[in-house]
Amino acid sequence: MKILLIEPQQRPKVIETSGTLSAMQALVGGTIQAIYPFHAPVALICHDEGKLLNLPPNRALFHPETNKCYDIVVGTFFLCGAPPDCDNFTSLTQEQIETYTARFWNPEFFPHAKGGDL
Repeated sequence: MKILLIEPQQRPKVIETSGTLSAMQALVGGTIQAIYPFHAPVALICHDEGKLLNLPPNRALFHPETNKCYDIVVGTFFLCGAPPDCDNFTSLTQEQIETYTARFWNPEFFPHAKGGDL
């Protein structure tokens, strides 16, 4: 499965993973949580307890209509395909890779955040 891995203070990188639960957990460093912050069929997979564990802030999420920040993802996360007619995550399309690489290209700095204290 071709995904986009996004680590704190790093640029996104395309990697291949088997897509098994253990492989996904290894990428984020623990139990996983899938969120769906985009209109596209793309899942953001992050550490389920990242904020409780004070993982470092990574990227902000913005409301698509107001463009206001509503959350900050902490720790390493990745993006993968999440087609509505499929029970499993899938590879990102080339178009999705290009779109989300551009969206998350610049690492973000959160001056008032220490770990997951946001």
